[in-house]
Parts: sequence; C-alpha cells; structure tokens
Amino acid sequence: MFAETMLPQLAAFFAARSVDAYVVGGQVRDRLLSRPPGGDFDLAVAGDAARLAAALAAEFGGSVAPLSPERGLMRVVGPPPPAPAPPVNPLELGWSTPPGEFPPGVLTAADGAYPPIIPGAAAADGAYPPIIPGAAAAEEDGDIPGPAAGRWTVDLAELDGGGIEADLGRRDFGVNAMAAPLRCWLAADGDDGDDDGALDWAAADGGLIDPHNGRGDLRQKRLRALNDGVFAADPGRLLRAVRLAGQLGFRIEPATIRRISAESHRLAQAAPDRVREEFLRILAADGAKGRLETLDRLGLLAGVIPELPHTKGVEQPKAHHYWDVWGHTLHAVEAAEGVTGGHRNSPVYSCVPWTPGLAAYFDAVVTDGHTRRTALKLGALFHDIAKPQTRTIEADGRTRFFGHAEQGASIAARRLRQLRLSARGVKLVSQLVRHHLRPTGMMQEGGRWPTNRAIHRYFRDVGSAAVDTLYLCLADYLAAKGPELAHPQWLAHARMIGHIMDAGARPPAAAAPAAPRLLTGRDLMRRLQLPPGPAIGRLLEAVAEARAAGEIETQEQAFILAAKLLHSPAAEPPPTPAAISPADGAPSVPPAGCSD
Repeated sequence: MFAETMLPQLAAFFAARSVDAYVVGGQVRDRLLSRPPGGDFDLAVAGDAARLAAALAAEFGGSVAPLSPERGLMRVVGPPPPAPAPPVNPLELGWSTPPGEFPPGVLTAADGAYPPIIPGAAAADGAYPPIIPGAAAAEEDGDIPGPAAGRWTVDLAELDGGGIEADLGRRDFGVNAMAAPLRCWLAADGDDGDDDGALDWAAADGGLIDPHNGRGDLRQKRLRALNDGVFAADPGRLLRAVRLAGQLGFRIEPATIRRISAESHRLAQAAPDRVREEFLRILAADGAKGRLETLDRLGLLAGVIPELPHTKGVEQPKAHHYWDVWGHTLHAVEAAEGVTGGHRNSPVYSCVPWTPGLAAYFDAVVTDGHTRRTALKLGALFHDIAKPQTRTIEADGRTRFFGHAEQGASIAARRLRQLRLSARGVKLVSQLVRHHLRPTGMMQEGGRWPTNRAIHRYFRDVGSAAVDTLYLCLADYLAAKGPELAHPQWLAHARMIGHIMDAGARPPAAAAPAAPRLLTGRDLMRRLQLPPGPAIGRLLEAVAEARAAGEIETQEQAFILAAKLLHSPAAEPPPTPAAISPADGAPSVPPAGCSD
C-alpha cells in the first residue's frame, strides 16, 4: 500500500472520528523535494494515541506496537509481506567457465574477456525487495525507505496543549519540522503545478505549517538542528544527521557540525540497537566511504567501533598495500560496494564475476532487515581491525600481522553483539573476517589456481559465507593496490575467484548428496583391521575430499587410497595452506591475489 493511496485512507479514517491529525516529518519533506514517497507515516494527533492506534490496526489489518505509551507514542505496523522465495544459490545457476579460454595457471592480458554468460541465469532475473529496516525508537523524520511488498507503518504522537507548532519545535532538524493537515489529502490530486512539485497545501484547507523555515532549508539543501538541546534529548540524532545528509545530498550547516562534534560523547547514551540501525543504514547507502569519513571527523565513528581509529598510521608493506590500515579499510568498504554493484561499463568492475543470480543473492535480506551487500561492507570494515595489535617487525625489517584474521573475527563478533546485531549477522560478518585471506591462501606455487581438493575444503569450512568471502577478497585486492592497480594482474585475480566459484558449482555427479558413500567406518575397520578411533574419521574425510576432487570414483579406489594414507602418512596431500600473505609470512612465491 503506497503513500498515494494510504494518505487519503488515513485522512478519511481520522475525519470520520473528527480527530485533527497532521502529517509531519519525512512525508512532508520528501513531497516538497518531489522524492518518491515511502510507506512510513508520522502523524501528530489531537486525541488518545493508544485508542486511535487500536482502531487503526483493526480497520487496516495491522498490529499495534507501543513505542512509548507514557509519552503518547504508538506505532501501527501493516501486515508483513509474503516472504520472498529464498535467493537462488549463485553456484547453482549453471555457472560455466568458457572451455579452453584460460586453463589453470598464470594468466596474461591476452586471455579472453571475462566473465562468461551463465546459462539458465534468466530464471533469477527477479528482484528480491529488501525488508524495510525496523527502528528501535520512534522515527521523527519518517524516512525509512519503503514500502516492501505492501508493508507500512503509522506512528502516532499525541499533541499536548501547545498544539502542532509545539510538537514541531521538539523535532530534530528544520527539514523535519514541517507539517500539513491530513485532511488536505482528502481532495488532493498530487499535481498542482507548484514550483516545488509538491501538493498545493495552501489551496487545500489549512496549508503547510512551517514555523522553523524548513522549506528554506530544503531550498538551500542544508541540514540544521532546531535548537541547542536537539542531541541531548536524543543522542541517536547524532548519527541520523550524517545519515540524513547523505540520503538527501544536503550539507550539514556549520553551527550544527560544531554542535555534533561537541556532543559526540553523548552517542554512548543512545540505545545500542538504535546506534546499530542508524549505522547500518549509513553503511547500506551508496557512497558509504564518504559517510564513514564524516563520522570520523565528527568524532562519532569511535563511538560505534572504538577499535577503528587505532588503525590510523599503521603502515603496511608497500609492496602489497598502497595505504595504511585505516586508508585500506575505508577503500575496502568502497570496493565492496563496487564489486557488488554490477559491471557498469567499467574496465575494473567488468572483470568481476556477475550474474542476475548474484545480484539477487547480494540483494537478499540477511540480518536485521539489511542485505548481504551491507553485511559485506561491514565485513570489509572489520577485516583488518586487528592489525594494529598483531603488527610485528622482524630483524630483517619485514612487517607481519600474524593472526590478525582470527583476532579480528573475535573483535567483530564482540562489537556486533554489543550493537545487538542478530546472531545470524554476527556469524556471517565474523566468518568473513576470519576467512578473508583464505581464497588466495589456496593458490599454488607459481600462481597456479587452487586444486579441486582445496576448493572442496574451502566451501566445506566457510559454508554459507563462502561466496561473500570471495567478494570480500576481490574488494580487498582492489583496496590493497589502489591507484597502482595493474589490469592484467587484476584480471587474473578476478578469474581465479571465478574459477573457485566455477569449481564449487560443479561437484562430480558421483558426489551428489543422493549417492551412497563409497565407504563407511565399519568398511574401513573390517578391511584394514583398524580399531575404532579418530583415525577412522580422518580417513573418511580424506576419501570424501578425493572423491569431490574427482580423483577416485569406486569403492576399491577408496580402499587403496585409505591404505596408502594409513601406511604412508607422507603421501597424504598437504592440507590447505594457512591463509597468510607474503606480508604475513607466506611462502617464498606469493600468490597472485590479496596480499593482506
């Protein structure tokens, strides 16, 4: 149900009850800006908000969610949309490397163009609309993007003795301190030729209510705090200022900037889920790198992730990184946005494996109403966060960061739990951080591509974060090279990531889940005269890996391999090398990929 139809219905609802009601905040602002209306409505009402919310929910089929009954704040939430079909696994869309174009090995710029067209991908063309992020506290600007498949919210705030102008005076910014009587929508047609492209409220009975010159702020594209107590009354507004300025493309006026900087310490008083929601919405929008830099300059970023400022000035080996850890981190967020944004006729991003299925995959909601794309940016923000404390300089002058991925995963999990991210979101982001070096750690000497065995282990170990981690590795590579990016090497790296996805998409037919196992533990104990114990499990896993890699197909071959491994341990294929880079203690021949 969209604003064009919802507002007249709301107007009729309150008119039938002879209740004065006003549209305030984001709906008014966005209509004056000719922005697409959302599905969230902020209303000020001259009546009992709790009683009106119950009646509204009964008439419109929603449910009541009290925000602050003692302050007369109630929310009515529309029926949830039908759950979209789960996004197609991009590894099951018929991904196919063009035959004969680039065999595993060191690639050159002369190799054919990438990526391939994916047969059958058209079935995944449908978009998966994101679920609207919910707010932990009342949103006074009503600007949550929406609606998703008909979802809507109506927030009701009781007017006190001071009326609508007193209510507007308690709001945050001038652009949100405007109102219009809801009855205007009973006769409004939305097209009046007004120079702002908005409803001609002056022609309808009542007119626009703008005691704080919010319309002037809109014309000057500025965000201005209404008074000195704006942030003390609600510390969450500190982050909202940055988010809203970025969303609207406005500048924050100087006095408000000074006030935010002076009161940035108040962010610690905001509810953690409120901080999380504002921060994730900042991160979700395009141009997140610039918003993060603004948060840092205003002293707010340390209030969200205290460990991040410690990465400033932490130098990295120049052979592998253009920026220090801080600069690399911000550019990794920017690159994560880029590698999940499609090809866009870019010579850089057209190298990235991309299909309609992958677009649907990263558009899918994964945590707290936010998408995998936003979670990937969050992983990029945390991926090197433990480098300051793990940095060591050896006698020969080499800089290393042993264990930074594991320590970073712990930091990310702890910090995100404090922000009350869902358990699923915490697990995904910490997995991204823990395994972000794994894709290039699978490379063989001489820059040869990973073996099928190594790829099998990768998908087994990383699980549901495997595809996301591959894209974090792509972003990491771009952020490491910066303006020194060499296209032939980048193309080779992107193809290597595509090869991993290709191999992960095509397990041998014999290894399909429906096929019986080649061996059981009882088979091994009976044939090889072995006692029960952990060695049986290790042998079974080795057999499963060899089968997934296409090295064996029959039970007899499995027995031969098990006997060989049992009696000649040295013959066992080495485990996947630890995911470390040349800068962190890698082999003498570094892989062509993320050198992190």
